[in-house]
Amino acid sequence: MAEYVYRPVISVALGLFRTLDLKLDVRGQENIPATGGAVVLMNHISYLDFALAGVPFWQAQKRMVRFMAKKSTFDSKVTGPLMRGMHHIPVDRDAGAASLRVAIERLRAGELVGVFPEATIHPHYCLAPFKSGATRMAAMANVPVIPMILWGSQRVMTKGQPRNLRKARHTPISLTVGAPIPPAELADATAGTALLYETMSTMLDDAQRRYPPPAPGAPDWWQPAHLGGSAPPRPRDAVVVRPDVPAPAPTATATATATATATATAEASDGPGAADAPEASPTPALLKVAEQPGPRPAPTDAARVAAAPAEESAPPAI
Repeated sequence: MAEYVYRPVISVALGLFRTLDLKLDVRGQENIPATGGAVVLMNHISYLDFALAGVPFWQAQKRMVRFMAKKSTFDSKVTGPLMRGMHHIPVDRDAGAASLRVAIERLRAGELVGVFPEATIHPHYCLAPFKSGATRMAAMANVPVIPMILWGSQRVMTKGQPRNLRKARHTPISLTVGAPIPPAELADATAGTALLYETMSTMLDDAQRRYPPPAPGAPDWWQPAHLGGSAPPRPRDAVVVRPDVPAPAPTATATATATATATATAEASDGPGAADAPEASPTPALLKVAEQPGPRPAPTDAARVAAAPAEESAPPAI
């Protein structure tokens, strides 16, 4: 298909990143196939994630990712023409079967289809539970899943924080592409989704360890509570406990900060504020998933529980 819109948009985005002097640390580009369909799964922590996530694929193989995005984004007079011109996939959350069918057709045709499995930005900046939609999509199309982790982009432009691109200059951003997970490992939707979640959790942990910590006295709202930052703690029902990885004991400072932040967040939720801001996520709640490079251990029981919400409906017939 002709790419009269996507290529110029890529040039503009790369120009913006250069102007901001973002320090992109891109890893795992050897995991990007030159051809063939694949589901690209990414965590979601900022409004720039959809543009940043495409960078490794364009740089390595000049490949474009077709993102699954909310239908309202296509209905907008401003973003609609761009979304349609870039051949992204609209998702009507009230009629998701049609969108899933289009995505599978694109995958079988050799396209890369991008999905943010968490569907929205969470202020704790940790992984939220996944549903099995993207796992089933990859299995139905018989294509692999390529996991990807972004970290640091929340410092540039994210939900609930003031937008100041001048202060965002020189921000380090980590983009890590994991090894593709073959569709044979995703045949069982529950086990496959648990595997993806476990894989991406490990990738995110690694990216966070590599990332420069906040300087003494510098704002640390973007740093997760479990790493000593002042971001609100992840809700207990969203935590996947991996028994093979002992949780570090929180420091007194981190505990006090997390408690105060959580209290402030709860109070703010009673009135209008950041939580009411329109979400620019290019991913539906229908499709949720994740991944990790290297040897893949069997999913833990806790991961299976987090990856398989009881209320999820059966996959549509396609």
